[in-house]
Amino acid sequence: MRQTSFRRRAFALVGLSAAAALTLSSCASGNDAGDAEAGGDGDSYRIGISQFAPHPALDAASEGFKAAFEEAGLEVEFDEQNAQGEQATAVTIAESFANEDLDLALAIATPAAQALASSVSTYPVLFTAVTDAVEADLVDSNEEPGGNITGTSDAVPPEALEGQFDLITEMVPDAKKVGIVYASGEVNSEVQVEQATEVAADRDLEVVTQTVTTANDIAQATEALGDVDAIYVPTDNMVVNGIAALVQVAEQKQIPVIAAEAGTVEGGAIATMGIDYEALGKQTGEMAIAILEGGDPASTPVEMAATLANTVNPAAAERMGVEIPDSVMEGADVVE
Repeated sequence: MRQTSFRRRAFALVGLSAAAALTLSSCASGNDAGDAEAGGDGDSYRIGISQFAPHPALDAASEGFKAAFEEAGLEVEFDEQNAQGEQATAVTIAESFANEDLDLALAIATPAAQALASSVSTYPVLFTAVTDAVEADLVDSNEEPGGNITGTSDAVPPEALEGQFDLITEMVPDAKKVGIVYASGEVNSEVQVEQATEVAADRDLEVVTQTVTTANDIAQATEALGDVDAIYVPTDNMVVNGIAALVQVAEQKQIPVIAAEAGTVEGGAIATMGIDYEALGKQTGEMAIAILEGGDPASTPVEMAATLANTVNPAAAERMGVEIPDSVMEGADVVE
């Protein structure tokens, strides 16, 4: 079983591999890049932000996005809406944005992006916190999106996902089973579970899964994982939003929790080598600025996160009955 030390790493991976065709073209609104020229007067803009759910990772992405405009010295009026984790509300927000005089819209998380892609065709749409834009039917390909929508992916680079599972083997050397709870309706999560299962198999770890349809199911699903040695939390909107329920069960059963992103560690998981969502949001904002200044979303590649954040929560580790190795603590950001 391979062991690696937990170090700060940076990646500049732009443009993911493509595998599927865009299916949204049959929607009433269409996705005609020719209709998506950015407006504005060159000095100020109106931008809508549709965030799927309120949790630290998505909040950070929104803040990073807005920070990019502030640093660029651009005047922007933001119309910020939150669907509170409800797909029907995300659709309503998207429909209202379609009727507004906006220069651009940002979708934060896959369900919000799918709703905007179905409703908006007359101006550019950017997305962030979307794991697989092709699988979600948002773009033709990651290299050539082909419509009025592009953005950034929070897909964990292979090196980072491997590092997350190395964390499990470092903290629980005798681990055999890893549990994952995820929302059955999120394409984003299904992709991550498949990837995690492959990485776990390389370390002789068996993955046990439970799915949820509402946040109220999280505690019961965590209990239903049974006799697992660790729990891995992907960037699942529903589970991250309800992480307290999962962590409470894990603490009671003394099961260490490893996460895919820093916000979940702040919420009670032990550690991650994961996405820095504020940096990802800022990266998305920089893409949006380039498009507003004349870029074409149809030919602007989907980008992966350029940097990752190492985060640990020693207090959470103590509550779950494990000690964070010095190799993990070295160079990591510590949650107080």
